[in-house]
Amino acid sequence: LVRRYPMEIISVDSVMVYKGMDIGSAKPDPETRRSAPHRLLDILDPAKSYSAARFREDAIRSIKDIINLGRVPLLVGGTMLYFRALLLGLSELPSADQAIRDELTHKARKIGWAAMHVWLSELDPVTAAKIHPNDPQRIQRAIEVCLISDTPMSELLSMPRHNTLPCSPLKLALIPGDRELLASRIAKRFHDMIDAGLVDEVRGLFERGDLGPDHPSIRAVGYRQVWAYLDGHLSYDEMIERGVIATRRLAKRQLTWLRSESDLRIFDPYDSACFEKVFSCIGELALLPDGRAMC
Repeated sequence: LVRRYPMEIISVDSVMVYKGMDIGSAKPDPETRRSAPHRLLDILDPAKSYSAARFREDAIRSIKDIINLGRVPLLVGGTMLYFRALLLGLSELPSADQAIRDELTHKARKIGWAAMHVWLSELDPVTAAKIHPNDPQRIQRAIEVCLISDTPMSELLSMPRHNTLPCSPLKLALIPGDRELLASRIAKRFHDMIDAGLVDEVRGLFERGDLGPDHPSIRAVGYRQVWAYLDGHLSYDEMIERGVIATRRLAKRQLTWLRSESDLRIFDPYDSACFEKVFSCIGELALLPDGRAMC
């Protein structure tokens, strides 16, 4: 698309933001980035946290920059929460408090995340009912919000959202029609990452000494399983098996999010005419009648 249109890509990926996390995030290689520059790649050290709110700020700033250059923002990626935050806006939630997060992490190591989920059920039963007991990142954030604001996160999220998206989005989704082919390609993709050096990439992070399995970057699919292998909790074969399963589950969640979107134009990536259909769709809507910018 960037070869045919004056477009510039903004990455919508919660792992590609991290420096040194290239193979497991399928980050575009240097040659691709030279011909099609991507914004919001390699902007953060893996020891830092990145949120949907921070992404929204960064993305809107990038969108405005691209529009001011007379170009069209092309947002590409698979982190559905980030897309939702960008399109719908965010309720006013308190910013992260590192001291509280550290306390919660320490407590979780003592009592386990299942017990932390029970605690969340006492603080905010509505939010707890929506979060799986094995989802430490969301459990931690929900408890953190309760402790900082003295208000359940579910109550804060029910308040009106603020949406100031500076363009009108055209939403294009690639949804494979052949699920068996998708499953086999996911398995091949993970094996290809292993062959490309994913274990060594994670080992470099493992040996830094300032990262652990509780960091959001390391909880990413693929990295979490390889980390557990390096930490002696999984065998090599178990690491492969769990990495493939986790990736398939991620794809399933992405498809669920996509199906809940309105005004979505769906294309099958395994259709040989897929690109021409996308190109035709964009061509029809490239000029909006009221002069608004498109993204």
